[in-house]
Amino acid sequence: MYHAADAFRTDLMTITRHVLNEQSRHPESKGDFTILLSHIVLGCKFVCSAVNKAGLAKLIGLAGETNVQGEEQKKLDVLSNEVFVKALVSSGRTCILVSEEDEEATFVDPSLRGRYCVVFDPLDGSSNIDCGVSIGTIFGIYMVKDKDNVTLDEVLQPGSNMLAAGYCMYGSSCTFVLSTGSGVHGFTLDPSLGEFIMTHPNIKIPKKGKIYSVNEGNAKNWDGPTAKYVEKCKFPKDGSSPKSLRYIGSMVADIHRTLLYGGIFLYPADKKSPNGKLRVLYEVFPMSFLMEQAGGQAFTGKQRALDLVPSKIHDRSPIFLGSYDDVEEIKALYAAEVSNA
Repeated sequence: MYHAADAFRTDLMTITRHVLNEQSRHPESKGDFTILLSHIVLGCKFVCSAVNKAGLAKLIGLAGETNVQGEEQKKLDVLSNEVFVKALVSSGRTCILVSEEDEEATFVDPSLRGRYCVVFDPLDGSSNIDCGVSIGTIFGIYMVKDKDNVTLDEVLQPGSNMLAAGYCMYGSSCTFVLSTGSGVHGFTLDPSLGEFIMTHPNIKIPKKGKIYSVNEGNAKNWDGPTAKYVEKCKFPKDGSSPKSLRYIGSMVADIHRTLLYGGIFLYPADKKSPNGKLRVLYEVFPMSFLMEQAGGQAFTGKQRALDLVPSKIHDRSPIFLGSYDDVEEIKALYAAEVSNA
């Protein structure tokens, strides 16, 4: 399409319009889910603005222990957490929230309760802020059976029960990727409009990719199947070209690239972290949900990732996710290890 003309398109599909279109397919819908998502989107816009100013704030002395008014300045991840908790509670559509930043789950006041549980990592990869690397927010949404008698068990469900999941990446552009269970769509924030516009409709991950993404600094602690798989990526014995290594160290950025270009993202268990490093509820489940919706796979080394049932809100798990064929290869290596044991 001629891009000068494209700049003046008038049929823009905003995220709000997309979600309303989805809602219209469910005549029984009351709009609660749409309202909840609009509050998540607002939280993402706020955090995007704060992330963009973070370096400057530090540079001009606005981010320190105390400012000139004697007010304590909050770190960006703490601020992001407060923004999302307040946005989700004020939506009037949530009953229980689980955040990476909070040790305990937040039970919403009964007068403000709705039917949804939201699990989220308000600022994943926040250690990368100072060097300008892409970071992001990850979230997943469940529905509860009874909002008046809600318990922690409502959150400790398998990821396959999720209604929706997504992430917002704060990088060279601000990108919001969402699945409500019927495909994956990407939206980019247009700062002049203050709106997320659909730029990546119906994302499908390539069936096989040319990239692997793993922290090779942990290689000496890996188990056999992971070590064999990475060796195969570097030194293929079938005459094919080696895979390229791309590792950002910010899960949102690594998964975003994997979704668009294909390949595999690995965060295995190792001797240092026998249960893996990434948290099940608000990292593994949402990303696995998106990956499956885009035609890929997500595997823990033992089972389909979305079939896991967490026993605690901050449980961890190993994870291998990406292109269908690439994950099949790692599954075969784990199956071979079990049969040889």
